[in-house]
Amino acid sequence: MSIGDELKEFARNNAMRGKGAICVALVVTRHGKTLGLPLDPEKLLTEGGGQVMGLGKAAVQGILKDHGLTRVLAEEGGRTSRGSVGNMRNYIAFLNYLNSKGSVDLDQIEEWWMDRVREFFAAKPFVLRLDAAKSLRAVIRDLLSQAEKRQAQAKGSTLVGTLLQHLVGAKLNLLLDSPLKHHGANVADEVSGREGDFIIEDVAIHVTTAPTDALIRKCHRNIERGIKPLIITTSKGSGAAYVFAEQIGIEERIDVFEAEQFLAGNVYEIGKFAQAGRRTTVEQLITAYNAIVDECETDPGLRIEISR
Repeated sequence: MSIGDELKEFARNNAMRGKGAICVALVVTRHGKTLGLPLDPEKLLTEGGGQVMGLGKAAVQGILKDHGLTRVLAEEGGRTSRGSVGNMRNYIAFLNYLNSKGSVDLDQIEEWWMDRVREFFAAKPFVLRLDAAKSLRAVIRDLLSQAEKRQAQAKGSTLVGTLLQHLVGAKLNLLLDSPLKHHGANVADEVSGREGDFIIEDVAIHVTTAPTDALIRKCHRNIERGIKPLIITTSKGSGAAYVFAEQIGIEERIDVFEAEQFLAGNVYEIGKFAQAGRRTTVEQLITAYNAIVDECETDPGLRIEISR
């Protein structure tokens, strides 16, 4: 396995995907160049152990400048990213493992992470157009339409489902006192041991663009375990969900919400039906969504920017 393949596998297995994690990797790689391998993670902690030594905007931008880049990767340089210390420990363990097998080319490794930075800058985000003349459902529908068009050009991708799952997750984060645990959209429930995409109290929430017989049978298992299944899907998908549910006799024991209405309704409610409140809530929703994408996905093009 090449060093690039090993880095790719490490990044995937340890969720080192977002810009905060990339900042950690760049700074720790530089520590490796300065201090040599193996590294001691305890010596790369600030006093009190709450931060990674040297992690900040100035250090990260200095590394980017060495590679000819001047754009800002992260305003805080990853310092405020949740899990930065854990990412540092995992990454050091990985570097030390490579070192135990032989000499390590840290210049090559740094360049691999810089390629991830370039991918981040090159990716074009989805655009949410805040048009006061349009309904919130139309605004959300436009986002999903953008994902559908991009998905059609990238065969095998699941951009619409990923966008929908993380929008729902972001909305739930706004509603709840404590943020939920989020997963990459392609992480199967069976692999992670989850009853659904989100578990809140006794409710299992399943987010999908196309309900299947397998999903409805999973809902049936939810019911058998005393868990209330709730499906959030597209307008087309809602009809399919009930057809499958009728086949096994649980159509009156599941709730199916159409995604546009589910999202738009809560924007009205959280914003207290005021124009300014709706706008603020949409901005908060997109901020929460982008944070989830940074944490859970490898494609920065999944991010959303607001066009006013």
